[in-house]
Amino acid sequence: MVKSIAIIGCTGSIGTQTLDCVRNLGIKVSSLSANSNIDLLEQQINEFSPEIVSVGTEALAIELKKRIGKKCEVFFGNEGNITAATVPSAELVVTSIVGVAGLLPTIEAIKKGKNIALANKETMVAAGAIVMKLAKENNVQIIPVDSEHSAIFQCLRSGNKAELEKILLTASGGPFRGYTKEQLKDVTLAQALKHPNWSMGSKVTIDSATLMNKGLEVIEARWIFDVDVNKIEVVVHPQSVIHSMVEYVDGSVIAQLGSPDMRLPIQYAITYPERAKAEFSKLDFFKLSSLTFEKPDMETFRCLKLAFEALKAGGTMPAVMNAANETAVNLLLKGKIQFHQISDIVEDIMLKHNVNISPSIDDIIDVDMWARKKITVSD
Repeated sequence: MVKSIAIIGCTGSIGTQTLDCVRNLGIKVSSLSANSNIDLLEQQINEFSPEIVSVGTEALAIELKKRIGKKCEVFFGNEGNITAATVPSAELVVTSIVGVAGLLPTIEAIKKGKNIALANKETMVAAGAIVMKLAKENNVQIIPVDSEHSAIFQCLRSGNKAELEKILLTASGGPFRGYTKEQLKDVTLAQALKHPNWSMGSKVTIDSATLMNKGLEVIEARWIFDVDVNKIEVVVHPQSVIHSMVEYVDGSVIAQLGSPDMRLPIQYAITYPERAKAEFSKLDFFKLSSLTFEKPDMETFRCLKLAFEALKAGGTMPAVMNAANETAVNLLLKGKIQFHQISDIVEDIMLKHNVNISPSIDDIIDVDMWARKKITVSD
């Protein structure tokens, strides 16, 4: 088990739950990175005594310095995130920042030879081929934190790669499971932010409601586990008890089960390949009424279908799809579009994009900016 970690995105849902695991494990926090919640970050600094921290802007950095004095060094912006991710004393970097902003800190941490506990799926969506190649070159482990990918990661220890038939990626179906296209036109933002099983940040919660989150996870799974898209199947499992499954060539299916508590996969990523005792929520089989499974409706929830199409197109298309989705979700959260318009916006930008099949990181950053600028919504 590692002795010290860095947490990029420490005030969000995954970041705060990571710190719950830190309390349980008694390990050191070398650095913390947040965006704008400096009130919570100040509390975390007082409790965990990191060497350095980073915030979103220079103004916030100045304010934070006034509050904490010389307790630690304070950085800001993209460079601050990179500084936090590459702090020499950290053995493991937990990347829980939301969106493509996590890409460069992750890459720089890999270059420094640091293992990655990956909760930032957009990094793999935008640049999976580049990130995995870099990880191999630097002998770095990418350990998934998402409950589904953690489940797959654990299930794959039951067989050899050559014996894999397919990955069964489970999805709750979100709050609108069973809705028609017409019904989706009337849903509200408040309804979309009420996930039936998981407690997550607003962006991930909206992605779960559109099934884009599952689409991003399909792309992430393709790269983390180095499998062809045709070997990845999405299964709707409303109870969120089976976090994902792996089917082998002999027909055996290995599943990983647990309570819908993100601290379980987070702690496993920190302690891997060991397991540590925790008093987190435990699964009680006697309270389970039933476990059900359905095929996803990719015609109604078109974001999932678009993600499969982006993965098959390859190159820069997943990065463009991700940027369009991030922008559309942000517009929804600001009240500028309706829920059902997200997939329309994503599809429109994808249709306008000419794919670069062999992009560099600079190319990916360029198309990400291009996609965001292409989206215009009248007030």
